[in-house]
Amino acid sequence: MSAIIMDGRAVAKAWKEKLAEQVAQKKRMGVTPHLAVVLVGENPASQVYVRNKENACHKAGIRSTVIRLDETCAQEELENVVRALNADDSVHGILVQLPLPGHLDEARVLALINPDKDVDGFHAMNSGRLMNGQPRFVPCTPLGVMKLLEAYDIPVEGKHAVVIGRSNIVGKPMAMLLLAQNATVTICHSRTQNLDEITRQADILVAAVGKPGFVKPSMVKPGAVVIDVGINRVDGKIVGDVAPEAAEVAGFLTPVPGGVGQMTIAMLLANTLEAAQ
Repeated sequence: MSAIIMDGRAVAKAWKEKLAEQVAQKKRMGVTPHLAVVLVGENPASQVYVRNKENACHKAGIRSTVIRLDETCAQEELENVVRALNADDSVHGILVQLPLPGHLDEARVLALINPDKDVDGFHAMNSGRLMNGQPRFVPCTPLGVMKLLEAYDIPVEGKHAVVIGRSNIVGKPMAMLLLAQNATVTICHSRTQNLDEITRQADILVAAVGKPGFVKPSMVKPGAVVIDVGINRVDGKIVGDVAPEAAEVAGFLTPVPGGVGQMTIAMLLANTLEAAQ
């Protein structure tokens, strides 16, 4: 058996083309969707992510503004930038690029963002709406995973989904989205005992742990759908959380790069357009 590789680039391209048409329509009505990104410091990975977001916005016709702050900026300075963006009616979406330098209070900054402009879906109000089954803005990576499953006609209802990772950015919202689609969901983490036994029960296995090659073939149920959310840099190359050999066991597998990461940016554009609506 060799897994079907889920082409995130192709699915994201179709989404971006559709969004570009909707953005053009919105502009004809006199409104240009506008995303503001706040970047603190010179983190190389963050620089790449922000550049990719800028390029995607440009191609879709979305206005993009990047506000760059020094690595040593004070908490008050960053918070004042967020407050100014909240007050700017021309800005529809606000994204504070994570991670922030260690001296800054990330939770406090995210809590300041107007929930109606929170296109990353990290504000507690948007997290709460997702928990209550009334989502507004959903974190882009889990949302991208759901759209990728949909694009490949992979049923979720009634399936056992296992999510490895419990972050507020991916693990927890991923579990909520799968649950909303009537999957039976198990969340695993660093303290989970007998992890291999649990993952081998998964019809859908989502790896979001940030450890290269963490998921071995022995952890995968034959024919399972394996979603690799990991983005790790090893010897200058980007690799995922799932060992490549898992493709010999899985039925479907997302590649890294070229899988979920492409969908994340497409969903950011979709959330920005929704914010402009």
